[in-house]
Amino acid sequence: NSQQQIVIKLRSYCVCLPQVVLEARHEPGYCAFYEECGRNPTVVGSLLPPIIPCLNYSRVCPMLDRGEGSTTACCSIKQLKSLEMSLMLSKAVLMRCPSCADNFAHLHCINTCSPDQTTTINVTRTMNITTLGIVKEAVVGYQAYLSTSFADKSFESCKNVRIPATGGYAIATMCGRYGSALCTAQRWYDFQGDSSNGLAPLDIDFRLIPEGVTEGIPDGVVPYAGRALGCNEMTPTGAEVCSCQDCQASCPVVPSPPPPAEPFTIGGVDGYLVLCVIFLCVLILAFLLFVLSTYLLRKEEGKDSEKGKGKRKGMDKNGNNVSERLIEPWEVTCTDKNSLATQEFLGSGFRAWGTLVASHPLKVLLASAVVTAAFATGLMHIELTTDPVQLWSAPNSRARMEKDFHDKHFDPFFRTNQMILTAPGRPGHFYDSLLFGKQNFSGIIAKDLILELLKLQRKIQNIEFWSNDLNRMASLKDVCFAPLNPSNPSLTDCAVNSLPQYFQNSVANLNAKVNMTELGVTKEVDWRDHFIYCVNSPLSFKDITDLQLSCMADYGAPVFPFLAVGGYEKEGYTTAEALILTFSLNNYPRDNIKFKVALEWEQRFLDIVQEYQKSPGNPFTFAYMAERSLEDEINRTTAEDIPIFMISYAVIFVYIAVALGEYTSFSRILVDSKFLVGLGGILVVGCSVLASMGFYAWIGIPSSLIILQVVPFLVLAVGADNIFIFVLEYQRDARRPGEKREERIGRVLGNVAPSMLLCSLSESVCFFLGALSTMPAVKSFALYAALAVLMDFVLQMTAFVALLSLDARRQDGNRCELACCVTVKTTAPTKPNEGFLLPAMRKYYAPVLLHPVTRVIVVNKRLSFDLLYIVGLDQELAMPQGSYMLEYFKYLYAYFEVGVPTYFVTTKGFNFTSIAGMNATCSSVGCDPFSLTQKIQYATEYPDLSYMAIPANSWVDDFIDWLNPGSKCCRLYSIGPNKGKFCPASECETLSSLFVMHEYNIKKHVSNLMYNVTCVSVLLATRFMAYHTALTTSKEFTAALKIARELAHNITLSMRSIPGTSQDFEVFPYTVTYVFYEQYLTIVSEGLFNISLCLLPTFVVCCLLLGMDLRSGALNLLTIIMITVDTVGVMTLWGIDYNAVALINLVTAVGISVEFVSHMTRSFAMSIQPTHVERAKEATATMGSAVFAGVAMTNLPGIVVLAFAKAQLIQIFFFRLNLVITLLGMAHGLIFLPVLLSYFGESVCVRACVRAWARRQSLRNSWIKW
Repeated sequence: NSQQQIVIKLRSYCVCLPQVVLEARHEPGYCAFYEECGRNPTVVGSLLPPIIPCLNYSRVCPMLDRGEGSTTACCSIKQLKSLEMSLMLSKAVLMRCPSCADNFAHLHCINTCSPDQTTTINVTRTMNITTLGIVKEAVVGYQAYLSTSFADKSFESCKNVRIPATGGYAIATMCGRYGSALCTAQRWYDFQGDSSNGLAPLDIDFRLIPEGVTEGIPDGVVPYAGRALGCNEMTPTGAEVCSCQDCQASCPVVPSPPPPAEPFTIGGVDGYLVLCVIFLCVLILAFLLFVLSTYLLRKEEGKDSEKGKGKRKGMDKNGNNVSERLIEPWEVTCTDKNSLATQEFLGSGFRAWGTLVASHPLKVLLASAVVTAAFATGLMHIELTTDPVQLWSAPNSRARMEKDFHDKHFDPFFRTNQMILTAPGRPGHFYDSLLFGKQNFSGIIAKDLILELLKLQRKIQNIEFWSNDLNRMASLKDVCFAPLNPSNPSLTDCAVNSLPQYFQNSVANLNAKVNMTELGVTKEVDWRDHFIYCVNSPLSFKDITDLQLSCMADYGAPVFPFLAVGGYEKEGYTTAEALILTFSLNNYPRDNIKFKVALEWEQRFLDIVQEYQKSPGNPFTFAYMAERSLEDEINRTTAEDIPIFMISYAVIFVYIAVALGEYTSFSRILVDSKFLVGLGGILVVGCSVLASMGFYAWIGIPSSLIILQVVPFLVLAVGADNIFIFVLEYQRDARRPGEKREERIGRVLGNVAPSMLLCSLSESVCFFLGALSTMPAVKSFALYAALAVLMDFVLQMTAFVALLSLDARRQDGNRCELACCVTVKTTAPTKPNEGFLLPAMRKYYAPVLLHPVTRVIVVNKRLSFDLLYIVGLDQELAMPQGSYMLEYFKYLYAYFEVGVPTYFVTTKGFNFTSIAGMNATCSSVGCDPFSLTQKIQYATEYPDLSYMAIPANSWVDDFIDWLNPGSKCCRLYSIGPNKGKFCPASECETLSSLFVMHEYNIKKHVSNLMYNVTCVSVLLATRFMAYHTALTTSKEFTAALKIARELAHNITLSMRSIPGTSQDFEVFPYTVTYVFYEQYLTIVSEGLFNISLCLLPTFVVCCLLLGMDLRSGALNLLTIIMITVDTVGVMTLWGIDYNAVALINLVTAVGISVEFVSHMTRSFAMSIQPTHVERAKEATATMGSAVFAGVAMTNLPGIVVLAFAKAQLIQIFFFRLNLVITLLGMAHGLIFLPVLLSYFGESVCVRACVRAWARRQSLRNSWIKW
């Protein structure tokens, strides 16, 4: 046969004895050695038997195959088989690129089997060995000469071959201490010829000789200069060119992604700023032209008046021209009639209602208490949402549905418990390594600290506690993430990533030392050499030192350097500034009993870490977190800040109680005080909030901590304003002759209740419409706030009116407030008490504000306000000051080199069993250059734009590699009593394949597949894991999500074009953070939608309740819009980001703005003063004083108290933002709006018109017909 013919030919050229040819001539046709002489006694612990020299050529060395009868070689069939075994492990990682694998085998085939062997190699070391009693002289070292052109081209073909499972390069595992970054052709071959690497059977000294150099080359030796294949070339056996992922030359021309759009500029200046300035100048110019034209028109009218052409023109009290006149009855429009009819209807209705309630206060109070209690009983069923996912991600949102899909078909994203440890100030040291040269070790990479970390790690690993849920002792193995033995893990199966794992958590391995000789130099090698090797070759089962330790973790997986150390530049792992310790737990559903077990383990983890942090002997400075920490800290700070909120409410209560009093004389202080009325007002607010929460608890709408914090504050602001308006109006009003106290209360209520209804109804409808939001937190807040505001108005019209009636009865009887049986002799003054604020605003503030010059200044300054905003909520803002999580986020951003893993998940409907289907997803040889994994690879080439750092690993590529006959290594025992079970890193047998075509084994070992159990070929879901870059801000997280979705959509369209693919097939990206940051993709449009919905009812309700007064409604709406817009502008200036929490506060801002604006607008519309300015002055003095006392001065003291809260979220989004809202509301409502009304308010005074009509025609009774 052909094999016999090969052997015959070999014997004709070589000595047919198992010996080395010591005096072989360096001539073509001569062998340097032949046959095998047994095991190399100088090599121990090799991964493969180190057989040294003393089937079919076309399979192992096709480059030497000259055809049957013509092939000659210097090796036997036995040697050929050993060579095939030696090449097997290396080919396993190189076969993704056939030309690379071919080049790799090419040289070893030439060295071992070339018929011209002596022309390229020179034996340098031999030794006698005894095999079966026969002494043979064996080769244990030789020199191999090859040209640099061949070596360089071979290296170039292999240097970019990837290992998809790690995202790294195969060359990194084959270049020893240099890794992929520093590997060269010489270093690559040096590693191949080093028998200590566990693969080479003997030492080979590769000599790379440049073209034309002969110095130092033995006579007759010619450096081998065969043809090395380029990675973009087919092999002689017909194998395809390497894929783009493994060979840059094979990549199609892919245009670079467009750079980020250049900022819009005009003349080198921010274009938007220029446009804003131009627009501002146009507005100011238009306004000045309006003022000038108005002045000239009035001046001309003044001249006409002197000639007798005008009617009733003159000057008002402020020196402003009076141009209005009383309208003749026939000039009153239908709108005017409707306006007055609406006011008369509302006024008479509330007057009758107020009189009725004031006449039966106790009955009303009892009925109000019963109704409130009925609603509040629902609190027994209240459900408080604390899960951030449920709080901020809608169930039907894309990210939420994708998360549910992922968690349904795969396990939920594992729970992370992590420590990041540093040793600041600790000096580093230089280590002169025998193998790796001089290395700089930072202070944290020290043996004593690694041992200390290992001690702490073991203490945490050994956590045990009694679990009531399991009814037994529980430990880490009950909840840990054990990827290679998930069904019945032991402690060593649990995924724990740390630096000690490079030593399999063994103190003995850390302490191991051995003398080693390299290139004639003998030095001691220790843990530092092993560490350097492992961080550059984390997949290695044995290092290249004489320590011969594995780099794999004890749970059987590699520990990539970015999971063990942090804070290094590029690949300078020895200079890392931090050690990282990570425990990964399974993430169980909340209704699973093991979820509570995981929470308890994490609490024990936190207890140990916190105790360790306080221990005096702790050498580390570190930060830490558990998966439960974020939620725990939010809940903790909420509980700790409750007293701050209580103090805030107490300050507001004290202010209301004091400010509502009349204080006509010292002797009547206890009579005129309104302490109980203020307390009643606070109780009304509290009861409205309780009723709202109880009602929604009845119908199953959950509450949240934000509702508990914001809704009472909002309702208090609204309620306090109405209380002040009502009480101050009552105090300023004089009882008419013969009028009963109850009738007076009813009359006063008839005057102010329409304004209270206008604001309350606007706010309530505003919030109900705000519930259309897709954000669960915003939606629930809007629902709770809407009903609370509505209930507050109802209780004010009932319970508070009744309380005021009882208090008025007490005050009329001169009885003290807190001691009702005690009376004072001093009688009340007959003149109504206006207090201090009303006269001051009437005499000083309003005249100055409405002076002609002041009005122009106010409008121009208002138009000059800037608007800027940014979007985002960084998660550390949710933490209180002093929280350990703040320190953790600081460490995370400083020391982590790689971001969160992200999965590209495929749904059902794609045929992975077809060749086209596999080619569309894989990245190895023969795959589509625009496949799923290849497109992700392209994205990682632009990390600054794509936010992708490490390309996706692919189970499809692993499966293809398994199908390759040349790849026979895996991590399952193939023989013996443990056959089929996991093989730990310490074992070194040749193992069988991981992919065993049996349904049980696929389900057990391949976590990235989810398939139909009845038909393994139907995949319901698969996933491909990549890594983001290190993301540190909400802007980066949001951009990463957006880019990942664009990439996944592009992949989806490509894969749908494959024949047989369902059109509903989809690829989507998923990582644990997407559900939180998805809101920021649409938060601007979402915010505009919600705020617009809130603004709409303020216009509609205002118009309706003012009798279709469109102008007043428009001015009211314009001012509220300006308050909202200015709030967003100040947010940027004060560092308040625009996010979901800010959106809730902006919705609140609309509600509070209604209080500042709508009362003033209605007061202006109802004024009977003859001019715009006089009506604005009256509204500012009367209603403005009540708004200032009721809204501004009620909110401000409570807001200031919130500045002392611990939570940054409260300090920023409650203190800062509410302070901004209140100050801007006050500025617009009490400064800008009166000026705006004085210019553009309704020119016809409805009451004056109708009174003129009634006076001239005695048609007062006809108002009802109108």
